[in-house]
Amino acid sequence: MDKANITLAFDQEKWDTLEFYLKKEKTTAQRRLEESLTQLYEQAMPAPVREYLDSRGVPPPRPRRPPKADTLKGTVVPAAQVKDEQHGQ
Repeated sequence: MDKANITLAFDQEKWDTLEFYLKKEKTTAQRRLEESLTQLYEQAMPAPVREYLDSRGVPPPRPRRPPKADTLKGTVVPAAQVKDEQHGQ
C-alpha cells in the first residue's frame, strides 16, 4: 500500500525535549506516533475491513533463489576421479 504523509503542528521546544528523552529509551517520537496510529486504526476499524485491506495490499512472498557460487566456475571433479585419471595416463 502507498504511504500517506501526515503533518502536525507541535511546539518545537516540546518536540526537541520529547526526542531527547525518547532517545534514551532507544526510540523516536515518530516511531511512537506510528505505533499509536496503528493501534488507533486497529481499534477504530472493523476487523473485516482490516482483513480485506490487508489481503489487497500484501503480495504473496516470492520464493528465494539459492545463492550463486561466485568462486567456483565450471564443474567440480571429485578427487577420486582426478586420481584415477592421473594413474590411467
